[in-house]
Amino acid sequence: MDLLEAIILALVQGVTEFLPISSSGHLRIAGALLGQELDTDLLFDLIVHFGTLFSVFIYFRQKLTELLFSVFRILKSPVSCFRNWDNDYDLRFNTFILVSMIPAGIAGFTIRDQVETVFANPVGISSMFMVTGFMLYATKFYGEGTKGLTLKNTFIVGLAQALALLPGISRSGATISMAVYLGIKREDIANFTFIMMIPVLAGATLVDLLKLQTTGLADDMVLPLIVGFFVALVSGYYALKYLIILFKSKGIFYFAWYCWAIGIFGLIYFGLLGN
Repeated sequence: MDLLEAIILALVQGVTEFLPISSSGHLRIAGALLGQELDTDLLFDLIVHFGTLFSVFIYFRQKLTELLFSVFRILKSPVSCFRNWDNDYDLRFNTFILVSMIPAGIAGFTIRDQVETVFANPVGISSMFMVTGFMLYATKFYGEGTKGLTLKNTFIVGLAQALALLPGISRSGATISMAVYLGIKREDIANFTFIMMIPVLAGATLVDLLKLQTTGLADDMVLPLIVGFFVALVSGYYALKYLIILFKSKGIFYFAWYCWAIGIFGLIYFGLLGN
């Protein structure tokens, strides 16, 4: 992998990780167009995922600090904390995050490899882009939500996150869309759906790290890896920032047209034309 390819793939990862247009699908389609195998180099993939993970840490640093202190309070005095459940928003938020992790955690450790094997081809990925487009466009017909976060609706949003195991299904697109369908308030959606990604992204990164065989690092890969990390971090940060602004003011259904365009292109280029 040369430096230009590293920049392109890291930029694709950073921008698409949080925008509702599927980072995994874009990386695989981009890899196919660049003439690589559909799976990008595992070490590079790991590094750019670290970059986007750091970007969400930076963006939500204040909220994450509050949640971390809440964890310390729970560990120090769990009984008194849960007695104050109704008045402790951070306690409830942490609990909702744990509940949302259950579906994706089970799916990730049981069927992740099988699902990716079945759908890890350009035609299958393009089909999933079409599905993502329909999910996003459906949010156009839902108004402002009025409901808060609950154990039930956060578990359902977690089920939607598990769908992102399918390359071409956007994690943020699926979770935000489901939260909109459930009538959750947009402020809560914007915070919860992205913070809930942190444990799943970290877990997936850890799984990939365990798969990685230590075979040494070629000298010509050092610079692409460093550049890839920072390109993914910076592009991921600004993609996250402006998506939240757009979602709160306009919604996310506009991205449906983009997903449909990518899906149609892929079905024609890789399917009908046989490339």
